[in-house]
Amino acid sequence: MEFQLTEDQITTRKWAHEFAENEIRPVAAHYDETEEYPWPVLKKAAELGLYGMEFYSEMVGGDPSGITLPMVMEEITWGCAGIGLSIFGTGLPLSALASSGTPEQLFTWGPRMFGTADDVKVASFCVTEPNAGSDVSALRTRAVREGDEWVLNGQKIFATNGGVADVRIVVATVDPELGHRGQAAFIIGPDTPGIRPGKKEKKLGIRASDTSEVILEDCRIPLENVLGGVEKLEAKIAAAKGKERQSAALRTFEMTRPSVAAQAIGIARAAAEFATEYARERVQFGRPIIEQEGVAFKLADMATEIEASRLLTWRAAWMGRNNVTFDRAEGSMSKLKAGETAVWVTEQAIQVLGGYGYIKDFPVEKWYRDAKIYTIFEGTSEIQRLVISRAVSRA
Repeated sequence: MEFQLTEDQITTRKWAHEFAENEIRPVAAHYDETEEYPWPVLKKAAELGLYGMEFYSEMVGGDPSGITLPMVMEEITWGCAGIGLSIFGTGLPLSALASSGTPEQLFTWGPRMFGTADDVKVASFCVTEPNAGSDVSALRTRAVREGDEWVLNGQKIFATNGGVADVRIVVATVDPELGHRGQAAFIIGPDTPGIRPGKKEKKLGIRASDTSEVILEDCRIPLENVLGGVEKLEAKIAAAKGKERQSAALRTFEMTRPSVAAQAIGIARAAAEFATEYARERVQFGRPIIEQEGVAFKLADMATEIEASRLLTWRAAWMGRNNVTFDRAEGSMSKLKAGETAVWVTEQAIQVLGGYGYIKDFPVEKWYRDAKIYTIFEGTSEIQRLVISRAVSRA
């Protein structure tokens, strides 16, 4: 890996940071309080090229290092994690489409996930169910083939963008006897009868991001809307009856874990920077508290943990971009470390601010609330440890 950023990467990071500073931070508290979806911010992001198919094509396809996209994500979530998830939430279903879909499906549905700068759209990846969180093999949503259609029935929960998406990619069971090996992902377009948003969740943090139920009741879609096509699905099912295969949901999460880690780092960095500046200005016992070892050492540990998390994340992103196998679960390592770092750093930032860290007049309490989800979604910390321990035991 090369650690020297190119001029283009430096410029891109500055571009993303300025957008976060000028367009996101001024409205972050509003969207956190009201839980409104930040459509105006998405529109501005689309107008500037920070949102859309072209953005991901450039950030991923045009970057052999793999670190430009995580770098941009860190800057945007430095502004606000909830708004950042609204901007980047469509990247998860896009990743599923790109990794498992046919070229025709990608070119047809990819642009429809984002819309245009004048008419911005979002997409949703729907996996989790009331009785199937970490255990994706327990999914009860069924997809049954009837002639030249699939009929889907079931309930999804905790779907990012689930209540506002135009395009949804839904993971469902085709062959229940095969567990997660008998699952497939299905593309459901806008205005499809039989699919509707359910309850929108009221959350501790990331409150600008929509998290909703998605209900499927005899939802009929064309046969070709299964990711990868029918022939590929039939071959997968036949192969799964003879050997173990990883589910589409797990493959998607594995690919996106470094990006999720980068978002967590953005929150941690925001809190650490604020706490450091506060410690320079806050005077107690006749001198700034940053001169007190109890505070200075805390800030040193915060900075060290953030740097360590970023290095793990950049390594995993580089490996993923260059098709280097995660033999030791390096993607899970990055997500585990960054998520827990975000929670710990934001908590320490509150401690540095004392009582001021606990009130809404200062943004640290928001960052603390936002950070917690990064130890839960797209694989809890416990699941990451399980994945890592299995990989290490095989090595």
